[in-house]
Amino acid sequence: MAAKENWDTKPLGAVADLCLGKMLDQNKNKGEPLPYLANVNVRWGEFSLDSLRTMRFEPKEAERYGLKFGDIVMCEGGEPGRCAIWKNQVPGMMIQKALHRIRPSEVLDYRFLHYNFLHIGQSKGFDQFFTGSTIKHLPLEKLAKVEVSVPPLPVQRRIAGILSAYDELMENSQRRIRLLEAMARALYREWFVHFRFPGHDGNSSPSGRGKGEGRTQFVTTPLGDIPQGWAGRFGDLATIERDGINPFEFPEEEFEHFSLPAFDNGRQPAIELGATILSGKYCIDDSTVLLSKLNPRIPRIWLPVPSGQRRALTSTEFIGLKPRTGMTREFIYAKCCSDEFAGQFGSLAIGTSTSHQRVKPENLLAMPSTVPDRKTIARFSKLVSPMLTVCQQLRSQIQNLRRTRDLLLPRLLSGQVELNLKSP
Repeated sequence: MAAKENWDTKPLGAVADLCLGKMLDQNKNKGEPLPYLANVNVRWGEFSLDSLRTMRFEPKEAERYGLKFGDIVMCEGGEPGRCAIWKNQVPGMMIQKALHRIRPSEVLDYRFLHYNFLHIGQSKGFDQFFTGSTIKHLPLEKLAKVEVSVPPLPVQRRIAGILSAYDELMENSQRRIRLLEAMARALYREWFVHFRFPGHDGNSSPSGRGKGEGRTQFVTTPLGDIPQGWAGRFGDLATIERDGINPFEFPEEEFEHFSLPAFDNGRQPAIELGATILSGKYCIDDSTVLLSKLNPRIPRIWLPVPSGQRRALTSTEFIGLKPRTGMTREFIYAKCCSDEFAGQFGSLAIGTSTSHQRVKPENLLAMPSTVPDRKTIARFSKLVSPMLTVCQQLRSQIQNLRRTRDLLLPRLLSGQVELNLKSP
């Protein structure tokens, strides 16, 4: 048994080196351009490393703001306290002003400290240190006062070992998801960007290279040379879901809420009472593809899978895309995930602030697009659908593992669970 009376409690500033990231655009013409993490790249327990940007850092700055294995990166604003462990996923990574870098001293196991933070965040323990009325912040001087548990190192390592076993299973599933989604993107690129789809050269085999009469003819368009008959606009592929609802009019009803925070938290909808959802939403079903219109440089594309047990809603920051007849949501999803679409979609963004740019849905519908024939789309979707189904199953498994870990977390950190410190 881990005797709780042997545990110390100390302010974070006494047991860790704390640093707030570099201000953007400072000394922008000096130093080496290096990748940096921003607030949007940090999730609870993991990083989203898509669309990283670079900023110039001088040698002294690179040392101060650079990340090392085992550092904990925490959000300073927006959703303060959200954090993850840096494990050298990208060489030479820096942090900018919206993030804290927390480097534990020799008395703390970095994994245990991270679980400390996770527990504090779940129990709203950071809230007393927040400043700001509209946008919450956790200033460095306040963060230094946060009390953390400091049991003996063997206890820390045992607790961290138990909890990290769940995280390792989750990371393994995340790797499988990334692999499957990469396969789907590669297939889309082969068929609909390079136009090497089955039958493109007059041979029905995907690997055929014949020069028969059925060879695809190309025409020149604003999109480049594309197969004849494929020119169109995005509105030829999908319509937009506009079935609105005010969930607060149904205060006792439970809804499945597909929101931006839910997307960022593992792409699993939040189960919320109507009384707690204080703004209008759109109703969706399992034929919808969700595309975030907010800050399109940060791709958020979602294939929602409602349970059918509750009404499903989505944030108005998502555009709900409904495939037209002959189109499929697997194809729409793959298209929206492509680099080519991201470039076009991002160019439609309006707004003076880089953190609050949006795309108007009507501009998306008018955007030039290739519109493949229905037979090719059906063949593509038949291949991709099983991959995306497995991805959703893996995300559900991750959610179950996370729930189990989070139920165990407070019991371990309170000393309620008997620990065998001789076990590996």
